Amino acid sequence: MAPAAGLRRALRNEPPWPGTAGRRTLVLADASSSLELRILRGWIARNRPNGDHDVNLVEIPPVRRPRRRAGLEALDAELAAGDDPLLAPLRVAWLPRKRDGVRQVRLSDIPRFGDPRDPGALRQRWVLSRDPDRCRVVAGEPAPLSQLRERWRDAGYHDTEETTGLSEFVARQAVLALERAERQLRGDRYKVPRLVHQDVLNRPGFRGGLARLARELGRSDEDLRRTAARNLKEIAATHSPFVIDIAAHLIRLLYRRGYGDRLHYDRESLRRVKALGQRNPVVFLPSHKSNLDHLVLQYALHENGHAPNHTAGGINMNFLPVGPIVRRSGVFFIRRTFKDDPVYKFTLSHYIDYLIEKRFSLEWYIEGGRSRSGKLLPPRFGLLGSVVDSYRRGKADDVTLIPVSIAYDQIQDVPEYAAEQRGGAKQRESFTWLVNVLRRLGRRYGGIHIRFGEPLSLAETFGRAESDNWESHPEQEQWAVQKLAFEVCLRINQVTPITESSLVTFAMLGSGFRALSIGEVVEALRNVLGFVRLRKLPTCGELDLDDAPGVSRALEALVGNGVVTKFTEGLEPLYVIGPEQQLAAAYYRNTVIHFFLNACVAELALLRAAEETANDRLETFWGEALALRDLLKFEFFFPEKEAFRAELAAEIRFSEPDWEARVREGPDAILRLVHSFRPFSSHRALRPFIDAYQIVGDLLEREPHRAFVESEFVDQCLRLGRQYHLQRRIHSAQSISQVLFRTALRLARNRGVLTDAPDLEERRSALAAEIRSVARRVEAIDALAASRRAGVIQ
Repeated sequence: MAPAAGLRRALRNEPPWPGTAGRRTLVLADASSSLELRILRGWIARNRPNGDHDVNLVEIPPVRRPRRRAGLEALDAELAAGDDPLLAPLRVAWLPRKRDGVRQVRLSDIPRFGDPRDPGALRQRWVLSRDPDRCRVVAGEPAPLSQLRERWRDAGYHDTEETTGLSEFVARQAVLALERAERQLRGDRYKVPRLVHQDVLNRPGFRGGLARLARELGRSDEDLRRTAARNLKEIAATHSPFVIDIAAHLIRLLYRRGYGDRLHYDRESLRRVKALGQRNPVVFLPSHKSNLDHLVLQYALHENGHAPNHTAGGINMNFLPVGPIVRRSGVFFIRRTFKDDPVYKFTLSHYIDYLIEKRFSLEWYIEGGRSRSGKLLPPRFGLLGSVVDSYRRGKADDVTLIPVSIAYDQIQDVPEYAAEQRGGAKQRESFTWLVNVLRRLGRRYGGIHIRFGEPLSLAETFGRAESDNWESHPEQEQWAVQKLAFEVCLRINQVTPITESSLVTFAMLGSGFRALSIGEVVEALRNVLGFVRLRKLPTCGELDLDDAPGVSRALEALVGNGVVTKFTEGLEPLYVIGPEQQLAAAYYRNTVIHFFLNACVAELALLRAAEETANDRLETFWGEALALRDLLKFEFFFPEKEAFRAELAAEIRFSEPDWEARVREGPDAILRLVHSFRPFSSHRALRPFIDAYQIVGDLLEREPHRAFVESEFVDQCLRLGRQYHLQRRIHSAQSISQVLFRTALRLARNRGVLTDAPDLEERRSALAAEIRSVARRVEAIDALAASRRAGVIQ
């Protein structure tokens, strides 16, 4: 069929003629080619009511091919005519070929003709003649000129007697109406913003705020507008439906190289999230353990029909070829620091306002960067504060936060993380870095498990928007945002699934670093598995670790990636985690130690209550529990004090329902209560952290008057850690870690022992003594564990 014949015949599912109510009809045609313009004229000829000749067509600047300029002079003339015509936006949409019942771009489309949704003029003719079902006429929601003029005036543009600027507003509204209509044709997964730069830069609030900022900075309005426009171009994502589809195919190819054919997640959870997003914007806040985190979440959303998130990415990832691809699939780039750049900060804030107001989904890592230790890092507050501010300013009726845990059976980046903890430099992101990432994915790492935590509503957390008291209490605002961020992290931890790798390393790292037979590993896991099942903790499927075949498969997977060493020259195979492997093994152990944290605190606090110096033993127990909570508050996420006390009491009741009475009975009853804990946990979970803190505490105590420079101090901690390890003053190489030393320094700074003071020496000694006291009790738990392995106690 020739294109001319296609112009005469109706296309599939053509929209009806709009109801004009006696008005003149002004068709606003978004046409990227002369062929599209002829198709739209054909639609008008076929569909306008008989005898209705009062129809005019005016071209507006096309969205898809902006180089084909259509001026606004004709539209200006129509708007100044003095009547009230009905403005009807019209466009031609081109669809991908249907394959297996789905219209989606394939990788094979790239070397052929490019984006099938945006064909050039020659390809348009070919599609119309060979596959006319791929060509559709799209009509946007019509509106009378009087209504648009009123909206234009309310938006703060110009006086109603003038038409200067009105045509730009009308053309932009026509494009937005067409985007909404075409989205019904394309599907929700292609809900992407158009005209972002124009919408943000032309907003009255943005222009007014920029003018105030110009006066404060002593710069001209025009200079600041240019700077803001450059900043917005640097920041904003530029979604392309074509790249969204291509990126989805590339992501699937990528993760399948190392992680099998499918991602493991609950589709019903995603359906609930999608329903929330229909009413208000949602913000996905995933954990960050791998460079694959964003990609696999993006693919899970894509295959369930979700629109791509607007995802905050570090500017360090904006390199070829990654930067242009991910920007067009939804990533917006932000600088690592910009607190001294008020124009950049102002522009980013208004970009966030725009996304919240338009109900686009957002995503960023609540931790800021990838965890090098395996456990969840302390949250960053900047972007979360910006979203809360947008909500408080009334940009949305509510915003829903979605905590997300992304867990891996094994991670290809762990050797790199271990090297960094030992003092190595972080590898800079570049094309060479990307090649190395792809090369490492050629090995098998198990599965990827995505879990969605309980959503958090800003409306329920903060009350109604536009509160009069919010801006007048900045300290209250900061505290509320921090509290919200910690709640998000708690909910991420609650749904993090326990993997077989994490439990095997948890068991082996608490077994004295001996080489173990498969039977001994099975035995070491017995109480650990019982702990997980009794408390109904989340797991990634059924854990196959009760017998030798299942444990053997888990161990071989760890051997395959260098986390465990296998010895086969004796009578039976033996497995050991060597000193050079301990940080890598600890990474997997650390992904789940938060589930054992209450048990650890209970063990150590009970031992303190059993000491001869304790008077009121129950009071001593609670005092020590809260002291441990304070000592470890920069390392782990604890709930509020009352909730913490309730959780701790519930944990001990798994071993002894009437535990408080046992504590009051005295030391012997307390020790019997401790002996009933299965498994013993403190030596497995907390000792690496306490030993690292001891290194920091000892070094601070030894040199109380030396000028403090953090980078030099951490280097000295690394050297002292290696010395302590050789002297067996610390248990393992897990504690020789930059990450742990820097967290211990956060505690020291919080305790006021890093700045000069008259009693600095005494305060440093007190901190070191507190850490050593905890370390002694951890050693006591290790001795009990050794006694149980030897059969001395049950």
